Amino acid sequence: LDQTFKATSQEATKLSLAFSRPPPTSAEDCRKLSEDVQNAILAVATVYYWLPKGQGTTLRKMVRDATTEVVEGMIQLTETILSAPLESLSQEQLISTGGVWEACEQVSNLPRDNQAAVASALAACLGVVKDALEEMERALVEGQDPYSDIMEDEELGFRGNRDTYWSEADRKLLSSCMGLMKASKACLKKVLGVVKAYGKADSPEQIAQLDDLADIANEISPSVDELALSMYPPVNQLAVRLNAAKLASVLKKVLEITKTSHVCPPSEEGWVQFLTGAVDHNMNKIKNFTQGQL
Repeated sequence: LDQTFKATSQEATKLSLAFSRPPPTSAEDCRKLSEDVQNAILAVATVYYWLPKGQGTTLRKMVRDATTEVVEGMIQLTETILSAPLESLSQEQLISTGGVWEACEQVSNLPRDNQAAVASALAACLGVVKDALEEMERALVEGQDPYSDIMEDEELGFRGNRDTYWSEADRKLLSSCMGLMKASKACLKKVLGVVKAYGKADSPEQIAQLDDLADIANEISPSVDELALSMYPPVNQLAVRLNAAKLASVLKKVLEITKTSHVCPPSEEGWVQFLTGAVDHNMNKIKNFTQGQL
């Protein structure tokens, strides 16, 4: 894969240079360039297809995404050259050529096995959840009106509308929702830690367990986002409860899959139990606060 990405990068450079200034390239040279570009792209795709599915779906998806980016980059470069007049090297052509180079350089950062791929996927999820949590913490700390920064408009007049504020009851409910979001961050952090420490990709069973973990962990950040969005005023407490229940269910599934997989030796079971309890505790409080809404 490394060799085919490098070869494609070189073909992109040759193609771009050939059409960087007059006179036009001869028909014979054009044919040769086209064939070389096509062969380079076919080689990239072929090597991707050589990667056995048994090596892990998470790894395969990352390699596929990197491969797709190279192919799409080359298509864009070709289209840019075809649509530009042959006077001088256009800004678009420079950007497109750089885009292919960048896509080809990604091969050095690709994970080498499914354990590394799953660790990379979990780290990405953790980053998204951290951002959502920090944003919501800021909104809650900055005062009663989370929209103050985006609604300073004279035409709107005085904002006495309670739809832009959190009531005391809302804040009590949101406190437990924040507990659930913090449990999401802790859960991803801990799972990432054990995947790095104990994760292996030596047997089909280990590879499949890692994929199962990545698949369910991928559901955490969208569930956190949905809960966070429903927490903004006007708060529909029933919607908050439903989104919280969905997140709690995903977290418990992640913890369950972790506990039964090879990444969780007996010494790690304590935090799995603790976080399961934290999820239940916050969810029970949310149920109590919203009982009247049912």
